[in-house]
Amino acid sequence: MAGMYSTHMHLPRMVDMKEKVAEFWQEEATLSQPRKHTLQPIVTGTSVLGIMCKDGVVIAADTLGSYGSLARFRDISRLMKVNDSTIVGGFGDYADFQFIMKLLEQQTIDDNVVGDGVYRDAPSIHNWLRCVLYNRRSKMNPLWNTIVVAGRDFSGKPYLGYVDKIGVSFTDKSVATGFGSYIAKPMMRKAMEENPDMTVEEAKRLMVRCLKVLFYRDCRSLNRFQIGVVTSTESSISEPISADTDWTIGANPSGYE
Repeated sequence: MAGMYSTHMHLPRMVDMKEKVAEFWQEEATLSQPRKHTLQPIVTGTSVLGIMCKDGVVIAADTLGSYGSLARFRDISRLMKVNDSTIVGGFGDYADFQFIMKLLEQQTIDDNVVGDGVYRDAPSIHNWLRCVLYNRRSKMNPLWNTIVVAGRDFSGKPYLGYVDKIGVSFTDKSVATGFGSYIAKPMMRKAMEENPDMTVEEAKRLMVRCLKVLFYRDCRSLNRFQIGVVTSTESSISEPISADTDWTIGANPSGYE
């Protein structure tokens, strides 16, 4: 008779109802939370400019964070030095750009922890950002930024890339975002046609001139900006500087009285 019954009987497991109730209300609370997607940019930065030259790459952006039409924050940096080979600049929502900067900082920390002496060059960072931005766009929760990547590749060649909030990316000898793509880009193209062997110092002077014109024309810009330079040996970002402006030109236009 003993062989007719198994000694390993499967008894029903005791259910902790308190635990089940807690899980239920936790799920309900999660489902009732509103979607925390950015529906429109709040604090934004305007144009980022970049240009390749004979001995490096130059990138520039002003330090204004606009709250709508209010020039609210006048001392924010929209350029970030990722490593000795790459600088990135951000256009669009500043909070999203801060999130991207944190991701890049963690990437740099991970590279340093490995300690094998290998770092990410500018093309690697550009392609990685393209994947990040396209991934967020595919989830219908984009990062509202356009990123300019300035730097050099492993062979030391200058590199300049562009990627927008839906993952569209390309490389060019000169790039601009925002209002700068309408005003500064033609100025940079003309300067490169007239001087194909432009040096870093000449490119920096061109950037100052472009940013000054943007200050005249773009009501979301500021006459306080930073210029980043990447050469074959290092990368650096300047302290905020200003250009000399002349508002007497305001008396010249006519026909608007």
